[in-house]
Amino acid sequence: MQPTQNFILRHAKGAASAFSNRVLERALSRIVTRGCLNVTTSNGQQLSFGDGSGEQIHVGFADLAAQWAFLIDADLRLGELYMDRRFLIEQGSLHDFLAMMLREAQNAKHPLIARLIDRARTWLRIFRHRNLPARSKANVAHHYDLDGRLYELFLDTDRQYSCAYFESPDQSLDAAQHAKKRHLAAKLQLGPGKSVLDIGCGWGGLALHMARHVQGGHVLGITLSEEQHDYAQKRLAEQERVEAGIQFALQDYRSLSGRFDRIVSVGMFEHVGLASYRAFFEKCAELLEDDGIMVLHTIGCSATPGFTTPWLDKYIFPGGYIPALSEILPEIEKAGLAVADIEVLRLHYAWTLAHWRKRFLARWQEAAALYDERFCRMWEFYLASAEAAFRYEDLVVFQIQLSKRNDVIPVTRDYIGQHEKAAAQSSKADLEGAVERDADDVLVG
Repeated sequence: MQPTQNFILRHAKGAASAFSNRVLERALSRIVTRGCLNVTTSNGQQLSFGDGSGEQIHVGFADLAAQWAFLIDADLRLGELYMDRRFLIEQGSLHDFLAMMLREAQNAKHPLIARLIDRARTWLRIFRHRNLPARSKANVAHHYDLDGRLYELFLDTDRQYSCAYFESPDQSLDAAQHAKKRHLAAKLQLGPGKSVLDIGCGWGGLALHMARHVQGGHVLGITLSEEQHDYAQKRLAEQERVEAGIQFALQDYRSLSGRFDRIVSVGMFEHVGLASYRAFFEKCAELLEDDGIMVLHTIGCSATPGFTTPWLDKYIFPGGYIPALSEILPEIEKAGLAVADIEVLRLHYAWTLAHWRKRFLARWQEAAALYDERFCRMWEFYLASAEAAFRYEDLVVFQIQLSKRNDVIPVTRDYIGQHEKAAAQSSKADLEGAVERDADDVLVG
C-alpha cells in the first residue's frame, strides 16, 4: 500500500474515532449526572461523567466497532460486548456500571434512534411470542436443561428459581424462599384432601411443600424441562414421609385434563408468550373446580407494555415476555375467572438476585469448569442486569389470586398472616422434634 493511502486511511480512522467519541460523550453526559463514571474510548481518550460522588467506575471499549454497537443498540449489544471482552470493566464491577446506567437513565431522554428501535420492538412483540408446544419445549430446554450442577452453585438448598419473599431485607435466601412457599400456601388455602396442580413445578420444591398441607389429597407438578423432571422424581423417591399423593410429569399444560381444587404457577407465566395468554387462562378455568382457588406468581411490568430485552431473549430466555397488568387482566376476565387479590412484590426480586449474583461470582471457577469463561460472563451479565432492573426500573412480581366464585376466599386478608404464623410454628415444632429424635438415636447408639 502506498504511503499516501496509509495516511488517508489513518486520517479517516482517526476522524471516525473522534466523531464516535463526541457522540458517546454527548449521549452519556445526558444520562449520567450523579456518581463518577470514567470511560476509556477505543482510541484511548479518557472521558468522565457525573458529579464525582461515590465510588469510581471505569469502563472501556476494545475497538471502534464495539463503541458504535453500544451507542446504536445497547439493549442487545452491551451484553454481547461484555461476553466477548470488547466492553471492559477496569474499576468497580459490572453490576455497579449497570446499576448506575439504569438509575440515571430514569431521568434522561433516550436518543432518537434508541426510541425508534424500542417502538419497533414493542410493536413486534405479539409476533415474536407465539409459543406453540414444540417451541415452548425448545425454549425451556435452552435454559432449564443446563447442567443441574450450575444451579446448585447459586440457588438455595431447595432450588427455588423464582423471587423469594423477604420478611426483612437481611433475611437469608433459604429463609426467604421458605417464606415464599409459606405465603403461597396461605393464599391457596390448602387443606386435607385437596387436589393441587403446580404448572411449571421446577425442581419440585413447592409441590413437595404443598403435599405437607393436603394430607390425603394429591399434588401434580408439571414441567417441560427434562432435567427438572428427573431431579424432582429423584427427590420424591428420597422422601421418607409424604402426606399426600404426589406426581411429577413431563407435560405441557395445554394437554392436561381433569379438575383440581387448587392451581398454582410460579415463574412459568413469563414463558407462556403474549399470544398464548387466552389459551393459558382458558385452560386454567377448565381445570379449576368451581369452588377452587388459583394463584399466579409472575414477573410483571408496573408501567405500560413493552418488549423483552433482546439480549435476554437471545441468550437466556428465548420466547420469554414480561407482561403489564393491562395485558393479563383482560385475558383473565375473558376466561371466566375473577381476580380476588393482587399483591405486588417490589424489591424482593432485586434482593433475591443479589444473593444469586454474589453466590455465582463466589463459585465462578466451578461454573467455568462446567462450561467456559464466556458462559460465565454471560451468566454474570444476566444476573447483574436483572438485579439492577428490578431495583431501578419498572419490574416487579405480581401474585394474582383467582377464583370462579366470590365466597371461597376469606373476605379480609387476615387469614394469610394467620396461616403463615401457624405454618411457621409447625415447622419449628417439626425441627425440634427432628433434633430430639437425632439426640435419642445418639444416646441409643
